[in-house]
Amino acid sequence: MNTAVGKITPDVATLFFKGILCNVLVCLGVWLAYAGCSVTDKVVGLILPVSAFIAAGFEHCVANMYFLPLAWLLTELGKIPDDFAASAITVTGIIHNLVPVTLGNIVGGAGFVGFVYWTIYRKSPGVGSSNP
Repeated sequence: MNTAVGKITPDVATLFFKGILCNVLVCLGVWLAYAGCSVTDKVVGLILPVSAFIAAGFEHCVANMYFLPLAWLLTELGKIPDDFAASAITVTGIIHNLVPVTLGNIVGGAGFVGFVYWTIYRKSPGVGSSNP
C-alpha cells in the first residue's frame, strides 16, 4: 500500500519523466533480448535494464494498470486499516498516475528508442537500388 500511495502522490511532470525513463530501459531490454542468439543471451540481456527501471522507481503503465486498481480494490473492500494513508488511492488518483505515465511510456518507447533506431538503420534513398 505504501508503494501504491507513492505512485499516486508525485506531480504530473515527475510521473511523465519517470515514464519516459522507464520505457527507454524496457525497450533497451527488449532490443538486447532480441539481439541474443541463445536463451541465456536473451535472459541476461533483459535482466539488467528491467532490474534497473524497477530499482530506480520508474513508472510503467502496464504494471500500474494492475497494481493501482488492486490497491484501490483492497481499500474499498476494507482490507486495509483505517489509519493507513490509503485515502489517496482513488479512481482519480489512479487516473492521475496512468495518464502521464502512459504518455511518458509512449514518448520513451516510440520517441527516444524507436525514432533513434529508425534514424540509425533506415535505408538512404538510392542506396542499394538499381536506379541511378
